Amino acid sequence: MVDAGIGRLLISSLHQGIADVSPSRLEFYENWLSPAGMRDGRIGLAPLGAVLSFLHREEAPTNDQIVARAGRYAADWTFADVSGLRRWYIGRLPTSMRARAALGLGKRLILATVRESTVKTRFQGTTAAIDINSALFGQLRDPATIPMRAFYASAIERLLAHCAVDAVVIVNNDRPGAWSLAVTVRGPLQHEANAA
Repeated sequence: MVDAGIGRLLISSLHQGIADVSPSRLEFYENWLSPAGMRDGRIGLAPLGAVLSFLHREEAPTNDQIVARAGRYAADWTFADVSGLRRWYIGRLPTSMRARAALGLGKRLILATVRESTVKTRFQGTTAAIDINSALFGQLRDPATIPMRAFYASAIERLLAHCAVDAVVIVNNDRPGAWSLAVTVRGPLQHEANAA
């Protein structure tokens, strides 16, 4: 299989999600997500595909918890890389602009996880659609891509929360062979709104 430009952010967050939710299975998954491979950036599409296939087959709710946790870690680490000045500026924006800033960070996260991806965001009022075309989805069989969809939904929702935006993110399969995330902004996060 061709390497799709798998980034360390994706591999590290999946590894940490597995360690947190299913530590007894970590040694099994390290057959593909080896610490040495993560450190050297040598984990390609085939090992990632194996991990995602096994995650798809894991018993619910463990599989959902692992990818949701991994998505939150990826979002936390992405937001931590944002400069203090930019975070301050984002915090001063109106809710709709904070949502756009969060989705901009989401695009950055998606490209950091799989470099050969394209991301389009369409806004309409308090909703947005994020179309993701990733090399992963073209090279892996469909069941293996299901955990990645949940990963991205969790990551985007967490980035919105970091930007003090209360929103719901769901996977939206609106056309064959393609998918998007549907984002519905409900308003500012209450704890942030009260602090301002």
